[in-house]
Amino acid sequence: MVKTIIDKKNMLKAVLEDLDNVVVAFSGGVDSTFLLKMAKEVLGEKVVAVTANSETYPKRELEEAKRLALEIGVKHIVIETSELAIEGFADNPPDRCYYCKHELFSKLGEIARQNGIEYVLDGSNYDDRNDHRPGMRAAKELKVVSPLKLAELTKEDIRVLSKELGLDTWSKPSFACLSSRFPYGTKITGEKLTVVGEAEDFIRGLGFEELRVRYHDKIARIEVSRSELSNIVTYADSIVEKLKTLGFLYITLDLSGFRTGSMNYMLSKEDIVSENK
Repeated sequence: MVKTIIDKKNMLKAVLEDLDNVVVAFSGGVDSTFLLKMAKEVLGEKVVAVTANSETYPKRELEEAKRLALEIGVKHIVIETSELAIEGFADNPPDRCYYCKHELFSKLGEIARQNGIEYVLDGSNYDDRNDHRPGMRAAKELKVVSPLKLAELTKEDIRVLSKELGLDTWSKPSFACLSSRFPYGTKITGEKLTVVGEAEDFIRGLGFEELRVRYHDKIARIEVSRSELSNIVTYADSIVEKLKTLGFLYITLDLSGFRTGSMNYMLSKEDIVSENK
């Protein structure tokens, strides 16, 4: 039987009702904001949002998370983390996100225990089953609950429901931490993260919201939506000038356009499915 979006929303409510009180891993993105809003609606004051601030998480995203938590009306805790200090993370293996999520969920579990809360939630959705998500293994190991996935809510479902709830994140572009800008095996450093962050901030300031600047040593590979390809070329001179000051020698535009997780193309489908089990 095919579930409607209303069926899925009701299923989500039922999942949340069974959890009683929760800590939500909250990034301020489309999925975690919708989850936090629904948790607040179902559980009231029994919800705590936790956001991790680190070198891979842009300051603008942190400020956005603070604003959203305040608007939703939940207790919000910001913790400091350093992915680069995690053994194995900076080497950037294909399961890099496992190390990050394992540390994050461990810290959220401790916050939950300190507050007498049994469950930690994350915003993984139903579509994530088919993407490379090593963090799911960490979530499984640490018994993190993924209500959106359990309710079979896809990214598109979440955007539709978010708009109905009046959440301005309904149309927010997908975001991944800055570490995702580097090919697997490329060493990640604080300096490189700063360079990529500054490059994206500059291009975003020109009016491009959906973008990535992928780091390939001295080459910057810019991804924007296909509909913006002709537009971004009009800013070529200023973009080239800025990115060269950041250390890039060659600045390229990816004609395939913006793709979430484009660095995962080097991985086989079998690897992705196996990792997410």
